[in-house]
Amino acid sequence: MKFAILGAGATGGYLGACLAAAGQDVTLIARGRHLEAMREHGVRVLEPDGTELVARPHCTDRLEAAGKADATFVTLKAHGLTAVAPALGASLRPETALVFAQNGIPWWFFLREGRRLESVDPGGVIAASIPARHVIGCVVYPATSLEAPGVIRHVEGNRFSLAELDGARSERVTAIAAALAGTGLRAPVQSRMREEIWLKLIGNATLNPVSALTRSGLGAMVGDAGTRQLLRMLMLEVEAVGRALGIDPGIGVDRRLDGAGRVGDHRTSMLQDVDAGRPLEVEALVGSVVELAGQLGVPVPALDVVYRLTRQLDRSRHDS
Repeated sequence: MKFAILGAGATGGYLGACLAAAGQDVTLIARGRHLEAMREHGVRVLEPDGTELVARPHCTDRLEAAGKADATFVTLKAHGLTAVAPALGASLRPETALVFAQNGIPWWFFLREGRRLESVDPGGVIAASIPARHVIGCVVYPATSLEAPGVIRHVEGNRFSLAELDGARSERVTAIAAALAGTGLRAPVQSRMREEIWLKLIGNATLNPVSALTRSGLGAMVGDAGTRQLLRMLMLEVEAVGRALGIDPGIGVDRRLDGAGRVGDHRTSMLQDVDAGRPLEVEALVGSVVELAGQLGVPVPALDVVYRLTRQLDRSRHDS
């Protein structure tokens, strides 16, 4: 298969390096100094055991490469998708699969039932630009960070869960999963993706904004009794929104917190964005849950406060 990675930062770069090192035909689509470094030196992945993986996939800044692949992983931050969606949709061949590997409530989550969240698809631009037949869902588990242009630190995790919107084990999704498995990554094909997305969302919608507001890593937050109590309250609210949709995450929030604490002082993706001066994924991770809670009539008072504070943090950084 021919692969492309659109938005090949920490997560996409890690995935692309794994594919390229295993001999897969993969093109990384990136920009700026990171792109220049990958072109010149390849992609360096610093593994938890102290070893390094170095791969030299083709790298470009041309969006058209996404449509030429058999499968393109979209690892852009959710707020960056709206601007590129029309051009991305126009570039697609009929057989191109788009694997959306993004955090939060994905724009396609309610495609099959007609509900739309303004927070993740403003004006319905993405849904209007990208036909549903191209979409494959993906839940990303690796914790990664961009150490320097072209250099990615892999903290832990190697699972990319995949699913068709209707839960079918199609030829294309099983082929993509097999290719990932051939690199040593875990890539199960799921029939019940909603539960898995919501389980991860319980962490993303709570740990990410609190880490951005407090400038704390996972271990420090979970290890502080007061912060852990706040996180638990937030997680229960996110869980309640999921239950209103008929989603049972299957794992209690205390177990979820314990798991986050074991990761240690890893800085969440949102905290990494604060450090780097990048826009925050406020709407996809937190605003989407607050918006959906309003539609469903589920009270989320603590999450609403955290959402407003994180949104103000994001705005203040760009207004100053």
